[in-house]
Amino acid sequence: QVQLVESGGGLVQAGGSLRLSCAASGRTFSSGAMGWFRQAPGKEREFVASINWSGGTTTYADSVKGRFTISRDVAKNTVYLQMNSLKPEDTAVYYCAARTYSGSYSYTPTTYDYPSWGQGTSVTVSE
Repeated sequence: QVQLVESGGGLVQAGGSLRLSCAASGRTFSSGAMGWFRQAPGKEREFVASINWSGGTTTYADSVKGRFTISRDVAKNTVYLQMNSLKPEDTAVYYCAARTYSGSYSYTPTTYDYPSWGQGTSVTVSE
């Protein structure tokens, strides 16, 4: 089982930036991938971005493409989400999640495909 701990959330004005971190411990695998998801009040949890540990292949939701960047530091077992040009609609609790895969990597935006989750970190973007 992988343990995940997010950090870096906070309050920021529209147009500002934040960097979220997700530290993974326990069993991690080279054939694994990490995802960032978010959940706004009263809404479903939605996919934001994902990356695989071995090749660093990234995928983004259309709503954040060009503004957010996901990256990983394999040596530190840590995944980051750099969020720039933040908008009020980015306000949500952000969660990181982990999964393993067999064969070739392909991303999945489905929460059910990620068995391990962090506790979440809150991001609030003011007008």
